[in-house]
Amino acid sequence: MAIFLNENSKVIVQGITGSEGTKHTARMLRSGTNIVGGVNARKAGQTVEIEGKELTVYGSVQEAMKETGADVSVVFVPPKFAKDAVIEAIDAEIGLAVVITEGIPVHDSAYFWAHANATGNKTRIIGPNCPGIISPGKSNAGIIPADITGAGKIGLVSKSGTLTYQMMYELRDIGFSSAVGIGGDPIIGTTHIDALQAFEEDPETEAIVMIGEIGGDAEERAADFIKANITKPVVGYVAGFTAPEGKTMGHAGAIVSGSSGTASAKKEALEAAGVKVGKTPSETAKLMREIVKG
Repeated sequence: MAIFLNENSKVIVQGITGSEGTKHTARMLRSGTNIVGGVNARKAGQTVEIEGKELTVYGSVQEAMKETGADVSVVFVPPKFAKDAVIEAIDAEIGLAVVITEGIPVHDSAYFWAHANATGNKTRIIGPNCPGIISPGKSNAGIIPADITGAGKIGLVSKSGTLTYQMMYELRDIGFSSAVGIGGDPIIGTTHIDALQAFEEDPETEAIVMIGEIGGDAEERAADFIKANITKPVVGYVAGFTAPEGKTMGHAGAIVSGSSGTASAKKEALEAAGVKVGKTPSETAKLMREIVKG
């Protein structure tokens, strides 16, 4: 099993003709993703050949869905056009929109998040500023390397792209049902809690790794949710133990003020909910390995 994405997913790429869209479409195809077309209004009707596959470029998400049956869109659209691209995906009622783009203004993210809510949440948004989602051996929507792990019984939800990759590699001997990079911006479509709930309901996910980072209170809220709703073992890691107070670090959401949003406060909240928290990614992987083998 997997969450949000599986071997039956039909994927389109918004921005397929741009350099990033083309490059990562090739990588997704090589990893077995069923990409069925692309979207670029200015190049509608053209075809592109990527990895030996002829892909039609459609004028809109709605047209692409009608012609191909697509149910997932991966968005590789520059920041200033990303809001319109995501709204187009929401209005077409595609099931999943994976927004890879970094640097989208927070106001724009707030706008399309609110639009999705106002129209009934028919489109799940992952991101923005995220690596996407992979269900190893089934499908890969985004920029996560597909060759660093295999299919298995661990679920992974992470704010950080690079730590997603590291954790997948560290636990490659066990493997993953799905790994979701939710992004670290202040406003994101899919939260730790959303992914935790989906992993709880997935019969083939036996244990969960949750990676957070300094800033905000998402991890504290996730800790409360785990305590009340999650029966499967969860291990955690929080990036940023050495971050100086009052500075913005890395992701736009990683801002610390006082004790609010610190790695130590998040670690304490998670441990109070029964989550084992590693001091390093490798220690976190070791904790998970002990749980699975135990």
